[in-house]
Amino acid sequence: QVQLVESGGGSVQSGGSLRLSCAASGYTYSSYYMGWFRQVPGKGREGVAAIRRDGTTNYSDSVKGRFTISRDNAKNTLYLQMNSLKSEDTAVYYCAVDLGSQEGGPYFYVGQRRYNLRGQGTQVTVSS
Repeated sequence: QVQLVESGGGSVQSGGSLRLSCAASGYTYSSYYMGWFRQVPGKGREGVAAIRRDGTTNYSDSVKGRFTISRDNAKNTLYLQMNSLKSEDTAVYYCAVDLGSQEGGPYFYVGQRRYNLRGQGTQVTVSS
């Protein structure tokens, strides 16, 4: 079964840190671009960070310098280290991947990036 399972969310005070994990199964993990996005109820998806197969990364301006995305291909796990958290980082965080025809539709977009699989999400709450 193809799936992504996030963990590591929680409540933290402003300035604190959390590390999110995303365990992948059912596909060749190392072959795919993966990303994290977040969503607040009533608002659209916001891309946070992404990592390519070769390990190169990109970040949204709002988290650059504070968040770090990484992947452990041996463990089929994606990570998001979040430091210096702010109240505006409060959201449900999802990891996502585009498996193309292996998974098929429906597809969804985060900015211009297409995905077709995401996890159930993990809540991050930052109090000031």
